[in-house]
Amino acid sequence: MNHDGSYKRLFTHREMVADLLKGFIKQPWVEQCDFSTLEKRNSSFVSDKLKQRSDDLVWRIRCGDEYIYVYLLLEFQSTVDHYMVVRIMTYVGLLYQELLDTLEVTRNQLLPPVLPIVLYNGSSLWTAPFQLGTLIHPAPMGLESYRPQISYLLLDEQRYHTAELLDLKNLVAAVFELEQSQMPEDLIRVTRLLMEWLNSPEQTNVMRSFAVWITQIIRQTKLPGLSVNIEALNRVEDLKGVCTMLEATMTKWTQDWKNAGLVEGRVEGEQREATKILLRMLEKKFGAVSQDLRVTIQNADLEQTEAWLDNILQAESPEDLINRSH
Repeated sequence: MNHDGSYKRLFTHREMVADLLKGFIKQPWVEQCDFSTLEKRNSSFVSDKLKQRSDDLVWRIRCGDEYIYVYLLLEFQSTVDHYMVVRIMTYVGLLYQELLDTLEVTRNQLLPPVLPIVLYNGSSLWTAPFQLGTLIHPAPMGLESYRPQISYLLLDEQRYHTAELLDLKNLVAAVFELEQSQMPEDLIRVTRLLMEWLNSPEQTNVMRSFAVWITQIIRQTKLPGLSVNIEALNRVEDLKGVCTMLEATMTKWTQDWKNAGLVEGRVEGEQREATKILLRMLEKKFGAVSQDLRVTIQNADLEQTEAWLDNILQAESPEDLINRSH
């Protein structure tokens, strides 16, 4: 999907970057970090020198006695940049030069470590090299020691499965899951989780940023059954409003689906389509459907399938759905 500043805005919040480090950076040093020191730094020096870069964010966090800088690149492109590691080398060099120019690193001090993270949400598989050395022609004898070395950490949203993201229970995992949403109920489920996680007054701004971003998803997505009134959407200010609108849309979609004849009709092809939709919704909400449950659904008549569809949003589990719909 296309992105605008609403996605970048999410990662201007300390809570998002903290969850990114805690949930996705599986390295020992993260456990030593003091997350109360996490702060966003000015990255305008990159935009000034490289006008095409407007999505970079620089954060720093104290780890032991030193600060570590996290250079976060948000990549919204649909194609892979084969020379990404060359760009990384440039950006890290500009960051170090900025620290020297502003005297954050004084004479004879060591430069701080930098973790370059590429957050990629493109649909294509990421195939670009991670090590700069692999892009440099082999040097003649005697020049090998001058070969520059740098790499980056890639977080590719498409490599994370829904079940894996649910286990993490963190804000960045919710972003990845929302990006991968295939049905309207996916958006509703994750939005409800965010409402639970962001229910304290100090998290109001983070919640508002999520609301803005999810409304962008709704505007741009082509999820089946998701058609909303844009004027009403523009009036939504928080996650509760987002959730209410999505649930109303799902209710209308279910009613429209019934009125189209899928419920009232007894045509075999319509029954198969209803069963297929129900199974897909169950898999998206609860994960893999057991063989026994699949057989139960496939053997049900259209009236029973209608009851299950009416109750799937409120169901806590597949078993709960079956029990409450009998």
